[in-house]
Amino acid sequence: MTEIRLHNSKTRRKEVFVPLDPGNVRMYVCGPTVYDRAHLGNARPAVVFDVLFRLLRHVYGAGHVTYVRNITDVDDKINARAAESGRSIGDITEETTGWYLEDMAALGVMEPTHMPRATGYIAQMIAMIAGLIESGHAYEAEGHVLFAVESYAAYGALSGRSVDDMIAGARVEVAPYKRNPMDFVMWKPSPEGLPGWDSPWGRGRPGWHIECSAMAADLLGDSFDIHGGGNDLMFPHHENEIAQSACAHPGVEMAQVWMHNEMLMVEGKKMSKSLGNFFTVRDLLEQGVPGEVIRFVLLSTHYGKPMDWTEAKREEATATLKRWYAILHRHGFTARLVETLRQGGQWQADAEFAGVLANDLNAPGAIARLHVLSKGHTAPALAGFAHGLDMLGLVADWDRLGEMAGIAAAEQVVPDWVGPLVEDLLARRQAARAGRDWAEADRLRDLLNAAGVNVTDVGGGASWSPGERFDPAVLEALR
Repeated sequence: MTEIRLHNSKTRRKEVFVPLDPGNVRMYVCGPTVYDRAHLGNARPAVVFDVLFRLLRHVYGAGHVTYVRNITDVDDKINARAAESGRSIGDITEETTGWYLEDMAALGVMEPTHMPRATGYIAQMIAMIAGLIESGHAYEAEGHVLFAVESYAAYGALSGRSVDDMIAGARVEVAPYKRNPMDFVMWKPSPEGLPGWDSPWGRGRPGWHIECSAMAADLLGDSFDIHGGGNDLMFPHHENEIAQSACAHPGVEMAQVWMHNEMLMVEGKKMSKSLGNFFTVRDLLEQGVPGEVIRFVLLSTHYGKPMDWTEAKREEATATLKRWYAILHRHGFTARLVETLRQGGQWQADAEFAGVLANDLNAPGAIARLHVLSKGHTAPALAGFAHGLDMLGLVADWDRLGEMAGIAAAEQVVPDWVGPLVEDLLARRQAARAGRDWAEADRLRDLLNAAGVNVTDVGGGASWSPGERFDPAVLEALR
C-alpha cells in the first residue's frame, strides 16, 4: 500500500497518515459561501482537496473514503446581496450554489460524498450550543450566545497565537455584552426580513464557526481524519471550530490532521478588484480557457506555497496538455480502451508517480513524472501515464482527446459505416493470427494502415482510432 505523508498544520511537521479507520477514511473541507461567482482563489482548495480525495480513494478504495464539503447558505454577505439586488435569499443561494458546482465540475472537481447546507443543520447547531452553555463554555447575552475563549486553555494552538497577543492585536467588535474581547458569536438575533429560526435564546441565526463544527460532527463523528481549507481560515475560523468541538466532545480531537493551502496571486500581485486583476473561474472559461488548463496551472505549484497565476503558465499548461492528449489520441485511447485496460489488469498507477503524489500531495512532482511516462510507445506502455492524468483529474472525456488536443475536427469525422467495417477487419485479422495465417493477418494490417487507422493490441483484443492520415475512401472499396 502506498504510504501517504501529509503536512499537519497543527503539529507543523510532515507525518505519516494513519487513518482512524481504514475502512472509512473521513475528510472535511470548508466550502463556499454562496452569494456570487467563485473567483480563482476559491478554486484552489476545491482542486487541491479533490486531488487528495482521489489519492485517498486510490489507496484505501473508493468505497472507503467519506468526503464532506459544506455550503454556507446563511451569512451576512448573502443577506447584503439580497438587499442590494431585491431578490430573495433563497433564489440567490440556489443560483450561486448551482454556479459553484458547475464551475468546479468544469475544473474536473468530483462531487464530495456529502455537500451539506448550513440551513439543513440548524437543529444540530442549536443542540451543540445548548450543550456548550450547560458545560460552562458558552454564555447568553442580549439574545446572543458567545463562546467563552478563556474556558478553553488550548485556544490558539493551531495558529500559534496566545490569547493575550490576539487581544492586543484584535480587530474584533468589542460589544458591551462580551465578557472577553476574543469571545465569538455562535448565535445572534435575527430581525424580521432576515433568515431566522426559533431557539432557546429567541429567534436568530447561527454564527459562521458553529456551522462546520455541527455538520462535521453529524456526518463524520466527533473525531475524524483530515480537516482542510485555505490558510486564511486558520484563524479565526478553524481555531474557533477546534475550541467549540473540543469542548463539545471532551477527550477527543476534532481532526487528526489539519491541512491548509496557500493563497493565490496574479502576475505576482494579490488578486484584487482595485488592481484590475480579479477574475472568476467563469471569466476564464468564457474566455475559452479549458477547465483542464486552469486545473493544471493550479496544480503546478505545491499547495503549501503561494500560487502565482500568470499568462506564461497558462500558455505552457495549454501546450503541455495538448501534446499529452495528442499522444494518447494517436495510441487509440478512448473510454472503451481504458475499460479494456482496466479489465485486463493493466490500468495501474505508476509506483513512482503515486509515491511522489503521496508525499504531501506533491502535484508538481507528479506532473514531472508524467513527462517521463508520456514517452511510452504503445497503449499498454502508456497506461501508467494515462492513469496518472486521471488521478490528477486532467482528462475530462476520454472520447474527446483528439478535440482537446486541438486536432482538426475534420480528422475526427468518421462515417457511421466505418466502425462496423473496421471491427470486422480486426476480427478477421485476429482469426488469421490465431490460425497462424500470418500472410492474411499482414494483408489486413496493411489495409488498415493504408486507411490511416491506428490499431492497438491490448489483452488479446484490439482497439482502433482514426489517425492523422485517416482516409475513409480507402476503406470504401472494401464495403
